[in-house]
Amino acid sequence: MTANTSPNTYPNTYRAAGVDLDAASALKDRIKTVAGITFGGRVIGRPGFFAGVYERSPDDDLLMAASADGVGTKIAVGQTAKNFRGLGMDLVNHCVNDLLTTGAKPAFFLDYIGLGHAERDDAVEIVEGMAEACKAAGCVLLGGETAVMPGLYAGDDMDVVGVIAGYVDRSDLLGGEAAELGDVLIGIPSNSPHTNGYSLIRRVFDIDNHPEVLEETEWSPDLGRSLGDALLEPHRSYLDPVTPVLGMIRGMAHITGGGVFENIPRSLPDGMGADIDLTSWEVPPLFRLIQKQGAVDRDEMFRVFNMGLGMVLLASADRADEIMELVTDSWIVGRVVERDPGAERVVLI
Repeated sequence: MTANTSPNTYPNTYRAAGVDLDAASALKDRIKTVAGITFGGRVIGRPGFFAGVYERSPDDDLLMAASADGVGTKIAVGQTAKNFRGLGMDLVNHCVNDLLTTGAKPAFFLDYIGLGHAERDDAVEIVEGMAEACKAAGCVLLGGETAVMPGLYAGDDMDVVGVIAGYVDRSDLLGGEAAELGDVLIGIPSNSPHTNGYSLIRRVFDIDNHPEVLEETEWSPDLGRSLGDALLEPHRSYLDPVTPVLGMIRGMAHITGGGVFENIPRSLPDGMGADIDLTSWEVPPLFRLIQKQGAVDRDEMFRVFNMGLGMVLLASADRADEIMELVTDSWIVGRVVERDPGAERVVLI
């Protein structure tokens, strides 16, 4: 059977693909409230940031930071294409980037792999990818849990989750409170959808019913490779490019699930938002293809995908040139502005 490469004639949304971002946000808010009960006086920063920060004692200036994440349904695309090693790299790099938003450097990584059966090689290949990414990030793959749970995971189904921990000096700590009105937002490009939006991608290209579409080369002149290779490019790590400017910025936002609309506000104080200039960068061909094939609304695309912005740095305008000279292939994408309570905090202009 040949995959249908014609554009969809009906609009696609993340909700139609089974992911209700509003419901997910409400659930996270409830969980943050419960988690906050445990905080006491040792947690620094507010719940809901990209990583949590913990002080061992008020006199200790070396702070601990940690974060946890998964790779979402990208794992289903990887299984279909039998490309597993990249999923392990996805997992580590996503966690490294979340940790980096605090200014912390990774120290160790832990993984969880849930399986329906143990007679398989794909789990080993995923861990090989984790090890490669950990080595590149200078952290240790310290341990983890491999759970075989038939009946919960059917057939070859599986899931992977990672936890990362690191350290940051108190004087170098970044968070979501330092940005000021007039600050600039400096974008650093992504290299793929990273680890978000794959439920919608699977729906747009009907990958579950037509796995052969991953080998489709009709779009290769724009993508430079097959659809599958473009979709499974491992999540980029921003540790190396961002480290030299950590002392020059006020904060950063890792553009993951929820896109710019949900992630940039996590790095801004209350009462502030951002105007994003859509003319400041060219959206990569893969995202334009997804939008065209799926008849996906523009704002929906920016709410689901990173749209070519993998990390956004917040800095004073007078330091922008210095930062962009050190972080090659970066550009100003917007500014921090005042926002009234209840207003959309990120506006595309």
